[in-house]
Amino acid sequence: MTELRPHFHDELAQLEGDLVLMGEQATAMIRDSVAALAAGDVAAAAEVIERDDPVDDLYLGVHSRWLETMALQTPVAIDLRLMSVILHVNSHLERIADLAVTVAKITQASNGLPHDPTMVSHLQEMGEIVASMVRAAMEAFAARDLTAALSLPEMDRPVNRLNRNMVREVARLAGDPELLEWGVRMMVVARTLERAGDNAVDVAEQLAFLLTGEFREFTDASHHD
Repeated sequence: MTELRPHFHDELAQLEGDLVLMGEQATAMIRDSVAALAAGDVAAAAEVIERDDPVDDLYLGVHSRWLETMALQTPVAIDLRLMSVILHVNSHLERIADLAVTVAKITQASNGLPHDPTMVSHLQEMGEIVASMVRAAMEAFAARDLTAALSLPEMDRPVNRLNRNMVREVARLAGDPELLEWGVRMMVVARTLERAGDNAVDVAEQLAFLLTGEFREFTDASHHD
């Protein structure tokens, strides 16, 4: 079947290549959005927002070609499983880029407010971990590395812990209304980064499904560790 359908498998390879590119861009957007937040750099935040358009173009292109390929090639067995995974990973990467945009927009909205260095440091830590998670998930996908995919939940645990701790950190700011306003917005940033991490875990789950034929959630994202 593979020898008889070279065009089909070339198209699959191109779709995967676009996903890898999306993963690289989404990873950079997460990292750069948090860097802009930490620096209070609204210009850098605006650049992150602008970079969402190319990701959206890739997303739409993959989706359009996916539909065309499904209609013309009628894939079966493992090819059909890969097509399903491509569609899901495409959506998760687009969401991660959108979440980076959310962080950048909060940076813009928080311009001029006082900030707490400890909370900023914790958000930077979250951002680095989440960016590493997205990169690790996509490297596992490209290499078909199940062991690497299974490591994503462990990487996600400190992200969840840091997000939970944000409530206590914001409570420390209650005596200063402007600082408290900033802190509440940072809680949204923390939750946004946690969601990006969850999407990276979802990518790894899709790879496990591709390799094993069985879908299972690595962790229940609706419950804390």
